[in-house]
Amino acid sequence: MKQINVKWLYLIVLSLIWGTSFILIKKALLGLNAYELGALRTIITGVFLLLAGYSSLKTIEKSQWKWIALSGFLGSFFPAFFFAIAETEIDSAVASILNSLVPLNTILLGFAVFKIASTKRQVVGVIIGFIGTAILILKGAELNPEQNYLYAGFVIASTIMYAANVNIIKRYLQNVKPLAIAAGNYAVIIIPAVIVLLMSGFFKEGHLSNPNLKLSIWYVVILSFFGTALAKVLFNKLVQISSPVFASSVTYVMPIVALTWGVLDGEGFSLLQGFATFIILVGVYLSHRPKK
Repeated sequence: MKQINVKWLYLIVLSLIWGTSFILIKKALLGLNAYELGALRTIITGVFLLLAGYSSLKTIEKSQWKWIALSGFLGSFFPAFFFAIAETEIDSAVASILNSLVPLNTILLGFAVFKIASTKRQVVGVIIGFIGTAILILKGAELNPEQNYLYAGFVIASTIMYAANVNIIKRYLQNVKPLAIAAGNYAVIIIPAVIVLLMSGFFKEGHLSNPNLKLSIWYVVILSFFGTALAKVLFNKLVQISSPVFASSVTYVMPIVALTWGVLDGEGFSLLQGFATFIILVGVYLSHRPKK
C-alpha cells in the first residue's frame, strides 16, 4: 500500500514539473533558437547532475554503459532539441498533448521489442487515454488553424524515443541507481551538446547583445534544474518502483498542467478540451487500478 501511494506521489510531482516545462521552453525561445535552447538545456542539466552524481558513476558496470548511452540520447539529447524545434510552430499546450502518445508507444515497443507484457486493462486504459488525447489535438487544431502541424512530427518522434528509453531502463538498468543513470546519461551527451552550441551561432557578438537573451537563459536554467535534472532522477526511480506503462502515463497528466499555463499565457482552451482531459484521467485510472 505504501509503495502504491509513493508511486502516485512521484507521478503527480513529475506531472507538475514536466507540465510546466513546455511553457518554459516557449518563453526561452524568445531569446534563443531551438538549437541553442536544446544545447544549453543539455549542458546546464549535465553540470547539475554531474556535480550531484559524479561519484555514482563508478557503480555502473562496464557492460551497462552502452544502455546508459542509448538511454541518454533517446531519453534526453534528441528530445531536448525536437521539442524546442516543435514549439517554434505549435503551442506549448499542443506539444504536451502530443506527448501523451508515450504510453501507447511504451506498450507497443515493450511488447514488440523488449518482450515486456502488458495486461488487457492497461491496453484498454491507454486506448481510452489516447482517445482523449485525439480530441484535444483535433480541438487544438480547430482553435489554432494558423499553426504548422507538420512540426508535430518532432514531438511524435520524441514520444517514440521516450517509450524506447523507459523500456531500456526497465529491462537493462533496473538495478542501477536512478542518480547514476541520469548522471551517466549526461556524461555521454554533454560533449555533443557543447559541439552543437558552438555551431549554433550562440557566441556571435550580435546575438549576445540580444535584450531577450538573459531572461531566456534564466528560463533554461530553471527548466534544466527542475524540468530535466531533478525530474530525470525522479522518473528513473518511478520506472524502477512501478511499470513502464505506469511511469509513462505521467504524459497523460502533464497536458492538464500545460494547458493551464497555456491559458494563462493566452493560448486557447474549450469545454471540449476539458472533457477530453477528464477522459485522459479515466484512462490513467483504468490502466493502473490494482487487481483485486
